[in-house]
Amino acid sequence: MIEDIQVDPAVSALRPDFAVLAMTVHGLRNGPTDDRSRAWLATAAQEAVSAEDPRIEAWREAYRAFGAKPQRTRPSVDALVRRMPLPEINLVVDAYNTVSVRHGLPVGGEDLGHYAGAARLVRAAGDEPFEVVEKGETVIDTPEIGEVVWRDDLGVTCRRWNWRQCVRTRITEETTDALFLLERLAPMSLDELRAAGEELTALLETVTPGVMVESRLVEHE
Repeated sequence: MIEDIQVDPAVSALRPDFAVLAMTVHGLRNGPTDDRSRAWLATAAQEAVSAEDPRIEAWREAYRAFGAKPQRTRPSVDALVRRMPLPEINLVVDAYNTVSVRHGLPVGGEDLGHYAGAARLVRAAGDEPFEVVEKGETVIDTPEIGEVVWRDDLGVTCRRWNWRQCVRTRITEETTDALFLLERLAPMSLDELRAAGEELTALLETVTPGVMVESRLVEHE
């Protein structure tokens, strides 16, 4: 699957500096937040970038470029650095949230067991299904025309680039195989992006020694 991940030319035209480090991880043994991951989160909160960091401002600019209002629907890393202490979700989500706030980049995690086909980043047609929970009920929403979204063969997996994930593919304590998307805009360097990927790999290997990790850097063509 990792070799088939695509960034649509329409997205590259919007932000030619965009790159994503895609990582597939197989054989995870996830579990609830514990003292180990609480320590990761606590350290990350102390070392987190600020909401005014140029790396986060770049994401707000990207949102404005496709018509979103980043003060109303914040890029994921922007929302996360404003939410302290960091939320406790589960070991794997705690790991990638730790990396996100330390490096100032959005990190998404998807359960490959509920994924269909390859991940691709596109400008939405506006009729793609997006599964969310509202007031305890699962409902189907749709993105706006031209919105930047991640999707698979069944529909949108994350709206507004990295704002909100669908219910279907979120990582739970039962997740064993996962896809992680570490997203970069300038001024973040590709070397820093790779370093963030190495840090995430190290944390996941702490969660599950011997876990299988494969990565690929995807840039515009």
